[in-house]
Amino acid sequence: MSKKTSTRKNSILYVQTSDNPERQYSPLVLAQSAKAMDIDAKVYFLGQALRILKPGVAEKMKLGSFPSVLDMINATLKAGIPIYVCEASKQMLGWEKVDLIPGLKIVGAATLNDLALEASATMWF
Repeated sequence: MSKKTSTRKNSILYVQTSDNPERQYSPLVLAQSAKAMDIDAKVYFLGQALRILKPGVAEKMKLGSFPSVLDMINATLKAGIPIYVCEASKQMLGWEKVDLIPGLKIVGAATLNDLALEASATMWF
């Protein structure tokens, strides 16, 4: 019997649901770590988490010796890790027209379902 090998690359979807400063670093650090381990990583911002994506907010969030949350977001994007933003969450917050940090991908709510089904694992923050 031959051993079946999977050609599917491991992937992790990190979902950020909070605007709490203490919860911002984990998905970004883990996504960058996954990328360094040759794991396909994606980050998805949902609900109240969108509040930190407005210009002027993430650069004011800095905890301990870590860089600002904006620096972490930019490093994540620079590493080639996509950051998705839920369009329905924008509508929920009443943001018909709002500027967000450059480089983010605004997507429909169904995209989260697709990304979760495609991922080897999901982690929620």
